[in-house]
Amino acid sequence: MFRIAHKGKTVSLRKKIADSEAVQNWVARRIASYFRLVHRSSRWQRIGFETLDALVDDGEPVIVVLWHQRLTQSPYLFPLDKAPICTITSSARAGSMAGRVQQLFGMDTIAMSSHKRHVALSREVLGKIRQGISIGIAADGPRGPERVCSTVPLIWARTSGKRVFAVTYSARNAHEAGTWDRLFLPRPWTEGVILCREWTQSVPRKADADQIEALRLDLQALLNDLTAEADRMVGRTPNSGEG
Repeated sequence: MFRIAHKGKTVSLRKKIADSEAVQNWVARRIASYFRLVHRSSRWQRIGFETLDALVDDGEPVIVVLWHQRLTQSPYLFPLDKAPICTITSSARAGSMAGRVQQLFGMDTIAMSSHKRHVALSREVLGKIRQGISIGIAADGPRGPERVCSTVPLIWARTSGKRVFAVTYSARNAHEAGTWDRLFLPRPWTEGVILCREWTQSVPRKADADQIEALRLDLQALLNDLTAEADRMVGRTPNSGEG
């Protein structure tokens, strides 16, 4: 009985620590500091952002999509010095931490939970867009399957009429974590590329299921092609393991 109770107290204490606002904020600051170190200590090429930059310079919000695997450098995949962006995160512990980190870089976030209806989430997102705020979303988040694009960016593009841009990055010296998305973790003092490409398809107002599926696959292919291109540019084999 003593052992069971003792174990229960230990688990409860760990949970309290993990759920502590102070602890979570401390961890978020440490993560953000590491991401800044990676970016500042490395040499980066930023390619293909001319159209996106021009739009946000004019106050035009856009929809930015990427794979969940390439989230760690997300604060550098949008010109935060030019315009605001709001990202969609999960309300689960890992997603909440990602949101805290992004907020430290000046990004706004909306937490997506199983209790929040898609209609309510879309209403909140479209409200941000009407305020001139761009939207960022991991197309296969928050739980995957890995690199399977959801229809959510398409629906928001159709409803808002805003242009969609795929973004990604890669780095020569990095490894992939053992998570569902094989999270890409670049190391400091490396070389990397940050790529952007517009998705030029339009989503018809009355698109049927077959049209939506074809467009979903097209956006998925763009994200895969762009990420593979970034990997090749830094000398990595696309979808490689630890580097």
